[in-house]
Amino acid sequence: MAGQLTIELKGLRFFAEHGMYAEEIKIGNEFEVDLCIGYKAPKKPIVSIDQTINYVEAYRIVKEEMAEPKHLLETCAMKIVDRLHEEFVEIEKIQITVKKLAPPITNFTGSVGVTVCKEFK
Repeated sequence: MAGQLTIELKGLRFFAEHGMYAEEIKIGNEFEVDLCIGYKAPKKPIVSIDQTINYVEAYRIVKEEMAEPKHLLETCAMKIVDRLHEEFVEIEKIQITVKKLAPPITNFTGSVGVTVCKEFK
């Protein structure tokens, strides 16, 4: 098998104190993360976790970064991308979306978010 495999972690929910404003940091907010990790598929079928990206370890990295307060969603997403690539050098592409589910915007319904897509050679 040739080509690229994609590992997906979708709809990850976290409560965290990310934000620019004192009130956001004080009371926190709900966040949702979607993550797609692409890497070169091996020629033979994968039969061991050592031959793939361990999504449990990927989740651990996301969880650790989401627990560290940051002012911007961009910072959250970019730090997660960097940590994942440090841990899994075989990654060729990462796309991550971090959403704040209840942003402090008057008369606003919906969520706000940022998506980072990065390719590695």
